[in-house]
Amino acid sequence: IDKGDVSIGLPPYNGGLFAPESAPILENVRLPDSVVASVIYDLSHTRTPEGRRFVNYRDMSVQQLGSIYERLLEREPSRNGAGEIVIRPNPYARKDSGSFFTPQELVDLIVERTLSPLVEERLKAFEAKAEELKSDHRPKAQRRNELLNLDPAEAALDLKVLDPAMGSGHFLVTAVDFLADYIAELIEYVPAVPGWLDGEYASPLVGRIASIRDDILARAKQSGWVINESQLSDQAIIRRMVLKRCIYGVDKNPLTVELAKVSLWLHSFTVGAPLSFLDHHLRCGDSLVGLRVRDAVDDLQKLGSLFAGSAIAGAEAATDSMQRIEEMSDADIAEVQESATLFDNVEKTTADLRGLFDTLCGLRWLGAGMKKKERAALEAPLVETLGQQPENAYALLSRGPGLEPDVGIGTTSQEFSELWNQARTVADREDFLHWEAAFPGVWRGWQNVHPQGGFDAVIGNPPWDRIEQLEVEWFALRDVEVVATLTGSERKEVINQRVNQGDQLALEYQAVRDRAAAMRAFVRSGGDYRLLSTGRINLYSLFVERAMNLVKPNGIVGLLVPSGIYADFTAANFFKSLSIKGRIAGLFDFENRKIFFKDVHASFKFCAFIFGGEERRFDETECAFFLHDLATVNDPQRCFPLAPDDFARVNPNTGTAPIFRTRRDAEITRGIYQRRPVLVARQGSQEHKAWPVRFMQGLFNMTSDSHFFRTRVQLEADGFYPAQVNRWKRGNETYLPLYQGRMIHQFDHRANSVRVNPESTHNPYLSEEVTSEQHTDPEFLPQPQYWVPEESIRASLPHNAGYVLAFRDIARPTDERTAIASIVPLVGLGNTLPILVDEPGVHSNSDAAVNLVANLNSFCLDFIARQKAQGTHLNWYIVEQLPVIAPADYDRQFGDAIARELVRDHVLRLTYTAHDMAPFARDLGYDGQPFTWDEEERRHLRARLDALYFILYGLSREDAAYVLETFPIVRREDEAAFGSYRTRDMVLAYMNALAAGDTVTVVAV
Repeated sequence: IDKGDVSIGLPPYNGGLFAPESAPILENVRLPDSVVASVIYDLSHTRTPEGRRFVNYRDMSVQQLGSIYERLLEREPSRNGAGEIVIRPNPYARKDSGSFFTPQELVDLIVERTLSPLVEERLKAFEAKAEELKSDHRPKAQRRNELLNLDPAEAALDLKVLDPAMGSGHFLVTAVDFLADYIAELIEYVPAVPGWLDGEYASPLVGRIASIRDDILARAKQSGWVINESQLSDQAIIRRMVLKRCIYGVDKNPLTVELAKVSLWLHSFTVGAPLSFLDHHLRCGDSLVGLRVRDAVDDLQKLGSLFAGSAIAGAEAATDSMQRIEEMSDADIAEVQESATLFDNVEKTTADLRGLFDTLCGLRWLGAGMKKKERAALEAPLVETLGQQPENAYALLSRGPGLEPDVGIGTTSQEFSELWNQARTVADREDFLHWEAAFPGVWRGWQNVHPQGGFDAVIGNPPWDRIEQLEVEWFALRDVEVVATLTGSERKEVINQRVNQGDQLALEYQAVRDRAAAMRAFVRSGGDYRLLSTGRINLYSLFVERAMNLVKPNGIVGLLVPSGIYADFTAANFFKSLSIKGRIAGLFDFENRKIFFKDVHASFKFCAFIFGGEERRFDETECAFFLHDLATVNDPQRCFPLAPDDFARVNPNTGTAPIFRTRRDAEITRGIYQRRPVLVARQGSQEHKAWPVRFMQGLFNMTSDSHFFRTRVQLEADGFYPAQVNRWKRGNETYLPLYQGRMIHQFDHRANSVRVNPESTHNPYLSEEVTSEQHTDPEFLPQPQYWVPEESIRASLPHNAGYVLAFRDIARPTDERTAIASIVPLVGLGNTLPILVDEPGVHSNSDAAVNLVANLNSFCLDFIARQKAQGTHLNWYIVEQLPVIAPADYDRQFGDAIARELVRDHVLRLTYTAHDMAPFARDLGYDGQPFTWDEEERRHLRARLDALYFILYGLSREDAAYVLETFPIVRREDEAAFGSYRTRDMVLAYMNALAAGDTVTVVAV
């Protein structure tokens, strides 16, 4: 293609060579016009040092093709008002497919951390063998031959690297580079390892590379091609060998498969050689949906004890042809054609097996979510037909009822034909991928319960999207009227009306929504995703579990996934199965902040997650959190190791990862967990509690229990009258206020009132902070949004308590404080205000309430809580794994007082500031009036408590000072009010006073 002073082109498939002066013909490369146009544009806008506009393919192929793919996804065909087909933008399209181009530095991190251990251990095995043979007395030639069997360059070339959601091939191209570079370095390095051979050792690859080069040069000379031999480097030849043998990829989108081939072709282009045959390792299909051979055998047996062992064994023979394809270098067009012919034979050999799997997997899809009787009714026609023709079962299932007459198949029922066609329609639509049939040679012993083999490494950045279809995202730019509806219920009503009217767009949405529901049912019922298919299923989690099942027992997985993989409760069982067994190599967590993915929310968090197969173990997990760049990964203060015992100790119930910002955070936290127990430790069905309390999710769900709720206006209209502050009566009926999480704060059950905000439909109720003047009035109580029946409150509590210990569920680690607890009176409690109540049989345990409320509100516990809370909820599974001060530890003496007495006194003074807390004061043996609210006194009482807990947790004064520095909002507010970080200074001063046995003096800070 000649554009004036610019001569550019692409390497022809037949091995031709072009020079900048020529204008080569683009031939035998099947590229979409959009791809060609973009490549041409970028080539024409980049200049070489000589001034010509030209660019090396390897510098631009992946980035440009990935960008092309993203741009194509952002458009969709549609009909306009005139019925014409037009292309329009869809901002949700890339989100729907989870397709975002991954920055190169993140790809490098994944590839290097995943593949380095694999190649390095092969080098170590070679070095160990060389050292062992050094003292061997056999002839050198014999020892050299034995050493050749462990040549690390050859061994690295045997690695199988898979990207199950490859997109345009970014990760695979980087893997090619990494392995090619490493193999080239090994070839140079290994001759010096067996020093006793006096330089007589060379990798077997040296001869093979030389042979390939000679073949290419000979053909070039024969054809009259002009080749610059310096371009035919060892590196280029090694890259082709890696591409043909090591690289595997799958994607559901046919376009991306073609783009990945182009990326890899451009990247591995070798002067004088044709483009490599890649169809054997780059497949189009759904990585998440398909059958393994063993599953298919089990399904056949359930359908009537059918067995297809010989047929499966015949298909497994395709392994030999696949190995022959992989061994070919494709140095000339004849080898490329032979590779294609061999692969065509492989496809024919496995065709019936793939057909069988498609049918069986389609049946699974159709029956997903059905009860046993429903499933039996669905499969009845199939069971009946196969029972009549057991000898033809394999053929019937794989090729269906429409077989050639000479096959000898008897007639089949209409019901069987319809069922088979339904199953195969689903298979064709969903594009199932059956792994053994797709990649013969990766596994051996297909019919075994645990086939041997698998991939050495699984890498990539799988889609991050839930398996569901939201109305707003679907109808965005498709139908303004649907998107513009105010509420979800109105939107659903509009959609249903259009479905009933036969509207094509609404019917299309319904079909997509139904497919998503069917996919969820399939995933949950299939058995392949036992660990990560609960809750609202996200595609990335399924890819993680699929990778775990595809990798070799000693292989390594490296994926870029959302941080929920290590922090979400729904992923806890999965993560714990890895973390406490030492299977995690690296966990590098990033905050997006629009640095990495421009089209993903700034606050979104994701991680490079590196873990091993079931037999792979790592002594430590290298961790780093809150990363904003890749350089921080190498900072020893930000990147630190965690041992398997650390995961088990810090989160013993879930095994999930704590979120440490620095190495010192990790060291302090590990020390605390070594010294103190968690609130509730679970071992199977057993519970070990530090305090005799249990959790309750509030008393009223703000949605499902809303029929209990009454506003002031409603109560007055129903004849109720105010009897006491915040109480409404009508005869024997009493309504008490409904407290929500927003209404309390630490040691304060009167922190906020709820104010009606009629001007806003989005947020009709606001929090209104209670003033200091209001706090000083012991009669004052905050105004709630609703009131609820007293009898419903008492029916929910385990005993006739006059108060409970509550904590706020809504709490972010970026707020001033994360753990917020208070003693609250007998009131209704919404689900955002969960409570800790006494164990059954315990009438009242004021000791637990007093000490736990003080403990939960301490800076030391808060420091740990914010390392666990990823989102906006302080869930119970987080709280129960927080380390607490056990009852016996409160017997510690400080001068003339013991810790228990000090805590009781201070909590009473901080809590009993209003008459409605009298039951709590009476339980503590105090009969006086409420304590006057005094901001300065409260500041000192809390500082002394915090100092006490730092000491009880075993922290030094220096550690306490560090912990207090991790609360920037507290510091900022102190400096604004007092000109210094007064809270820190007071706490540290009280630590000195308590260490001296002084529990009385008020420090002068």
